[in-house]
Amino acid sequence: MATTPTQIRIDADIKQQAVALFNQLGLDMSGAVNLFLHQCVLCGGLPFAVEMPQYSQATLDAMSEARRISHDPHSKGYDTMEALKAALEED
Repeated sequence: MATTPTQIRIDADIKQQAVALFNQLGLDMSGAVNLFLHQCVLCGGLPFAVEMPQYSQATLDAMSEARRISHDPHSKGYDTMEALKAALEED
């Protein structure tokens, strides 16, 4: 089977993360890309769904609130479920 060199542009951070992952799997970048392309051909398309997530406004609001709370240095934190339950029972 003849091979041909192919050049692609990849975000540097994503490439670094992918190389680390592929190394753990015993693959190099070329082998991983070849696996991906073979799967595309076998599936007749991408081997995974590509879609835009559809979230309700309530979910988006909850995600925004969770993000705000997680960055608030004044938010209380609990190390155990027992501590959380005790705090909830105090209120």
